[in-house]
Amino acid sequence: MKRSRNLTRLWIGLIVVVILGLSALTYANYRFVQQNPGGNDFLVHWMGTRVYVTEGISPYSDQAAERIQTYAYGRPAQAGEHELRFAYPLYSIVLFLPFALIPDFAMARAIWMTVLEAGLVAISLLSVRVVDWRPGVKTMAAFLLFSLLWYHGVRPLINGNAVILVALCIVGGLLAMRAKADELAGVLFAFATIKPHVALLIILFVAIWSLAHHRPRVVGWLAATVFLLGLSAVLLMPDWILQNIGEILRYPAYNPPGTLRTALIALLPGIGNRLGLAITGVLAVVLIFEWWLSTRTEEYRHFLWTACLTLVVAQWIGIQTDPGNFIVTMPAIVLIFTMWEERWHRGGRIVSLSSMLLLLVTIWGIFLLTVQYGDQPVQSPVMFLPLPAFLLFGLYWVRWWAIRPPNVWFDSIYVQENRRL
Repeated sequence: MKRSRNLTRLWIGLIVVVILGLSALTYANYRFVQQNPGGNDFLVHWMGTRVYVTEGISPYSDQAAERIQTYAYGRPAQAGEHELRFAYPLYSIVLFLPFALIPDFAMARAIWMTVLEAGLVAISLLSVRVVDWRPGVKTMAAFLLFSLLWYHGVRPLINGNAVILVALCIVGGLLAMRAKADELAGVLFAFATIKPHVALLIILFVAIWSLAHHRPRVVGWLAATVFLLGLSAVLLMPDWILQNIGEILRYPAYNPPGTLRTALIALLPGIGNRLGLAITGVLAVVLIFEWWLSTRTEEYRHFLWTACLTLVVAQWIGIQTDPGNFIVTMPAIVLIFTMWEERWHRGGRIVSLSSMLLLLVTIWGIFLLTVQYGDQPVQSPVMFLPLPAFLLFGLYWVRWWAIRPPNVWFDSIYVQENRRL
């Protein structure tokens, strides 16, 4: 009885500490927001959801876009400026509705940032679980610090990009696949379609692999959840799909380069187009081949390596994206670190820590050397290059170690060494 009371007090104390910590973090975010206007990714969907819920104005309409632009610029967008138009599926308003009900944008953005910060931590912890990485305490602390401070974590956080939550759904889906919780996996991957261009390839691979290995529940729950989400949106706005398609087609015209090809055209006008098409073509062939190999085995390690490759290749294969979306590749980073440590033990840990420092310093350095300042800092197209290049090299470096079944004796030695460290 006494033990039960002590346990209850412990849980109450932990809950109080968490609430106080999140409150302090939200207050710090609020102070940051007051001093640093921006968060345009969040603004678009906060305002788009708000005008639809409170006034019945379509978030895809010119009227909604003008409201967003006026809030951001103090006037409608001029030629050459980002048009800040709502381009997510209509059912994404479920995600933004609690924040859209907050009339003060600064407060809504501060709370949203707190959610995204928690999401970054959750992505890192779940990625560790997905690949079964067993770092020491110091290595884990360094990794969590890295995940909060590196460019591809900070950028979507400051912009208020929902890709952090999409990445969390993807990582959660991969973890559910490992646990054979197929229904949960299908639902999580379905919610990742809030940003369909980010989730398209990984969902296609998961569906193909699941059907090939007689796990139809993944595909069934995925399809059913997407259908229900889409149907609920149709009940709210019957023609939302056509309006959404119109915004998707319009999107590349007012955005910076959004594919490797267009980024290379901006960087290398002479050969950028041909080079981009060549890389995209090669990657498409390689990915199809790797998918085919993966469907021939039920080994989770092979599935996971191919899933990580898919997340990385998706950034260069010609689907419209942005370096702010590269947070979805976190499982690939952790997989590479895991294989290095599994293979080289303490030496692998040193290589992993060195790589964290390299990625942290190098990518931030490239951004700061190439950024253009206007109403908001504008990243250079060169930001498309460093991380995917590192990850493609790293994934193929560890490919053999990653896809082979684990050696029980080898793994037991590795676990014992980690425990000593």
